[in-house]
Amino acid sequence: MKIAEVSKRYGIPQETLRYYERVNVIPKIARENGIRNFTEDDCIWVQFAKCLRAAGLSVEAIIEYRRLTLIGDSTIEARCELLKSEREKLIDQKRSIDEALELLNYKVSRYEEAVKTGVLSWDKK
Repeated sequence: MKIAEVSKRYGIPQETLRYYERVNVIPKIARENGIRNFTEDDCIWVQFAKCLRAAGLSVEAIIEYRRLTLIGDSTIEARCELLKSEREKLIDQKRSIDEALELLNYKVSRYEEAVKTGVLSWDKK
């Protein structure tokens, strides 16, 4: 699969895919006549990198994870710990987002009530 197809399939700019390859977020992509030809295995790495980035992992953390995978099974525990650590960060971030959403929902409800009644009032919240 050519880079344009991978870019479209995963919604990742071609330049980002080139960057990911250059810094080892994804494997080195085989080329045919100088044109990148992504395999399904390569696409699995692209999809995984996209997922991890969407979850907030840094490029550096993904590079470290990939480095560990290349070493082999002796790094299974380290990979697990890396992902668990990142998961905890994501859970904390979700908690913060949930709290902010709750407050925003409260504020919106007060304003919606004010639109109906013409009076803006705030409960103790």
